Amino acid sequence: MKNYIPGTGLVAALALVACSPKPAAAPEEAAPALPEIVSTEGDFAANLQTALIEARPGDTVRLPEGVFRLTTGLSLDVDGVTVLGAGQDKTILDFAGQTGAGEGLLVTSDDVTLMAFGIRDTKGDGIKSKGADRIVYRDVTVDWSGEPDEGNGAYGVYPVDSTDVLIENVTVRGASDAGIYVGQSHNIIVRNSLAEFNVAGIEIENSSNADVYGNIARDNAGGILVFDLPDLPVMGGHSTRIFNNQIVHNNTRNFAPAGNIVAGVPSGSGVIILANYDVHVFDNEFADNRTAHMLITAYPQAFADANYNPLPRDIVVRNNRWSGGGNDPQGDLAPAAQALGGTFPEIVTDGVTRWPGAESQPVNIVVDEAPDIGFVSLGLGAYPIDPQAMEPSTERPQGTPVEEPAAVKLPQDAE
Repeated sequence: MKNYIPGTGLVAALALVACSPKPAAAPEEAAPALPEIVSTEGDFAANLQTALIEARPGDTVRLPEGVFRLTTGLSLDVDGVTVLGAGQDKTILDFAGQTGAGEGLLVTSDDVTLMAFGIRDTKGDGIKSKGADRIVYRDVTVDWSGEPDEGNGAYGVYPVDSTDVLIENVTVRGASDAGIYVGQSHNIIVRNSLAEFNVAGIEIENSSNADVYGNIARDNAGGILVFDLPDLPVMGGHSTRIFNNQIVHNNTRNFAPAGNIVAGVPSGSGVIILANYDVHVFDNEFADNRTAHMLITAYPQAFADANYNPLPRDIVVRNNRWSGGGNDPQGDLAPAAQALGGTFPEIVTDGVTRWPGAESQPVNIVVDEAPDIGFVSLGLGAYPIDPQAMEPSTERPQGTPVEEPAAVKLPQDAE
């Protein structure tokens, strides 16, 4: 009888496995080839515009690295196209020599992504999109060289008349109206962007369901504006959340052209809510805005549209962080501040509750801040301003709680 050594069978089996041929590894899928970069040979502007015209849905138009001088604006009217540069500080479309007064790039198609390039010194708006649903502005810079000037283009990033707008990691400097502006649109996210040295840093106008968060609005005349204006195709702006932003040192002089609605924004304004409904401002950092951190006002001018409501309603201000500011009020508010001792507290409302031809209406303002955060209602009652009728009060309003709007969800947003 032979001696049996435990484990020898297992060793033999392992040896057979080791000697057996290994199955071939599955071939790796090759990464999809990137589309060709728009040629810089010859007339680059013509090459780029041709690429935008000839693009098909699903195509990417790739821009090369470098600074490219263009004298005419560009346009895109094809759905589902991505315009991709080498980086917002690496691909620069320079319009300093632009001969017309139009925008640098006009988009009028849906499902477009604009990404990783810069636009500089346009005579008109930087990038405008109109009727462009599900558009994405990502990692884009629009700026104007030199000191703030009323001759700069009005808007940096300018989507209007659209549904599902995403603006993220965008930088705008020097716009003579608003750096980042969204108008007459529905379902909007503006996040993680920088607006500086504009008249208005970020503006949501005549729009509904907007989330504005994670942004820095600094060194503008006004930091973040939420307006609803009369005589526009879309009115009744509502349901905006402004949260987790830095709204600091917005003390640049107002350089808007005379007659522009934002020409009335006092330098030193943090957030202005004008004639809008259901706006919630929370968890922001306010610092060193010299007129006031927050202004809540009615629309001050005459209007004829019977469907327009000029009053702010259901405004909630809560859990923000406040420092400095209110020490040097500017513009039309300066005389009112002088009547109060020369300074403003953190939160200021005009106290307007009616307009010519209408009865007084409730204006529901909810202030849920620490007791040491100041509030004043100027008690104007109605516009036009009658200084003799002003009845200022520092008593916080006894507002009725307002349910916060749901977070905005966009079909093109992976976050």
